[in-house]
Amino acid sequence: MAQDGQSERAVFLDGSLMRHVSTMSFTASIGLLAIFLVDFVDMIFISMLGNDALAAAIGYAGAILFSTTSVSIGVSIAAGVLIARSLGAGDLEHVRQRATNIMVFGVVVGILVAGLVWLNLRPLLALVGATGETADLALRYLRIIIPSMPLLMVGMAGGAILRAHGDARRAMYATVAGGAVNAVLDPILIFGLGLGLDGAAIASVLARVTILFVSLYPVVRHYGGFARFDGAALRADIAPIAGLAVPAILTNLATPVGTAYVTRAMAAFGEDAVAGMAIVGRLTPVAFCVIFALSGAIGPIVGQNAGAGQFDRVRFAYREGILFTGLYTLAVSAALFALREPLAALFQAEGETRVLLFLFCGPLSLAWFFNGVIFVGNAGFNNLGHPFYSTLVNWGRNTLGTVPLVWLGAQWFGAPGVLIGLMAGGVIFAALSALMVRRVIAESAAGGTAGPKHRFSARIRWLQLFGHRR
Repeated sequence: MAQDGQSERAVFLDGSLMRHVSTMSFTASIGLLAIFLVDFVDMIFISMLGNDALAAAIGYAGAILFSTTSVSIGVSIAAGVLIARSLGAGDLEHVRQRATNIMVFGVVVGILVAGLVWLNLRPLLALVGATGETADLALRYLRIIIPSMPLLMVGMAGGAILRAHGDARRAMYATVAGGAVNAVLDPILIFGLGLGLDGAAIASVLARVTILFVSLYPVVRHYGGFARFDGAALRADIAPIAGLAVPAILTNLATPVGTAYVTRAMAAFGEDAVAGMAIVGRLTPVAFCVIFALSGAIGPIVGQNAGAGQFDRVRFAYREGILFTGLYTLAVSAALFALREPLAALFQAEGETRVLLFLFCGPLSLAWFFNGVIFVGNAGFNNLGHPFYSTLVNWGRNTLGTVPLVWLGAQWFGAPGVLIGLMAGGVIFAALSALMVRRVIAESAAGGTAGPKHRFSARIRWLQLFGHRR
């Protein structure tokens, strides 16, 4: 049954902020962990096939899949922000219609992007450094998964709508169900039916179908579902949806661009190095899933309180998010250091692959604190009317904070230097993000609002990027 009234719907306007942050983060992270663990297990299964080219193909494909997933994340951010702010402001009549409009927008964007990527897979693989047999394997894998992008986009948007209502538990169920389907089908398709890499791809597609249905059902059952399609309402909402989704997509595309450069830089040191990077790439989201979830989890908290004009709680929510990030990073880094030997044995890591795994499970994992600061900052920017600040920080981190440092690291230390350079850039841009967030909160509090109702419109003020004050 749908909840009644703003006081029941806008659940983050009172109560302990640390409790809200930790509950939302841990609940959301369980769902993410289910997906990330499946990717992690995929890598273990593929490693068991005894072909380094297969593991390297997963690494190259991952760089491209990250790009398509980033577009889905961007649309889900728009969904979460708009629904949370409407709830916080008591603008309940538009919630269902906006949910419909966001879904239509997501499907159209998903089809267009999936088609564009699918038609250009080989050039994209060449761009990240894949060649020969490895490129052919990655191409087969991606040709199966990429067409399911619109399904993932709708499923992720459904989860964002649930989190905006404060229902992280049901959003978690969707990703857990998807992970369970993938985990069950992986060994059956990869080994039982002998499909290998193709089997892993098919299992991933079926997992996306599961996420879609399990995330949309509670939206319909418990939160009033979706309004009927209305072309005029869609046209009215295109500006705020696109005004949030476009910068959020651009923000999230920065990471795969940086990842693609890192993958290409690592390719210069051979398939062992690429395989090592691929293992680190699968291990990272498993270990730091709570930090990955933090941005999406803290967003509704900031959004509801900003919509209600409670900026003291917005400021405190940001501080609690940073504290939470630091404590979690310390705990996980200690666990990774203790488990580095068993992890190396699990992946049968030798040579350069082992060196990279040990380096990540040592001091470099602590640097994930700075990535967490950026994630929390991005949630603040998106929910306080400055989505392009997120774009600025993320692109800076993945270009100026990645390319020169990775290049220098590769020249000085070889393959380990690539990883060192990648992590070093987070320090600089985390500090920049923290300074910008403080200013945005102060300005929003002084104005009594997170920005005009139509800030997220086609009339985006590009001068924001340079600190222009109105």
